Amino acid sequence: MPLQDHWNSLYQKAQTDRLGWYESLPQPSLDLIEACGLPKDARIFHAGAGASTLVDALLEAGYSGQIACDISAEALQKVQDRLGAEAGKVAWIVDDLTQPAQLKDLAPVHLWHDRAVLHFFTEEKDQQTYFDLLRQLLQPGGYAILATYNLRGVERCAGLPVKRYDASLLTEKLGPGFQLRQAFDFTYHMPSGEERPYVYTVFQR
Repeated sequence: MPLQDHWNSLYQKAQTDRLGWYESLPQPSLDLIEACGLPKDARIFHAGAGASTLVDALLEAGYSGQIACDISAEALQKVQDRLGAEAGKVAWIVDDLTQPAQLKDLAPVHLWHDRAVLHFFTEEKDQQTYFDLLRQLLQPGGYAILATYNLRGVERCAGLPVKRYDASLLTEKLGPGFQLRQAFDFTYHMPSGEERPYVYTVFQR
């Protein structure tokens, strides 16, 4: 099954709050974004936004420059339906981070936020494209928040293999010009109650 069809099917079949990566309140991401001290009109790019409630929470906090991108139109539609009229305050992009089309022409952003999409890119070429795009879009002084399965994490998720990281591996992937500001392990509890070990990192360009 093509990757886009795979994700569209998952979001069609499951309620958002039953998905294995659902957070009712994405507190770790919220805390890290607030700590960046960005202006409320900062351009915040959600890489692999899915149906994340982070978009809702940031709107409530007054952030007006959000850009939500996902390969699944079904996922983004769920967020738009949930937000109602507020959805007009967010830019929505259906694109593939490993084969970007629209994203190539996107204006620079102040923050790149990724929780739980990077680890699905197991091929070296896809990882290279992802980090090339991040470096292209993130402006000097901007922040990259990357949250992914850590080295103790599972080897498969959502029916797909994953690549696991630690702060050192992410630093290596980003390359020179990025400073690691913060890194910590975090145990996420799925709606089922199962535990999933993550690493959260904050880099500044």
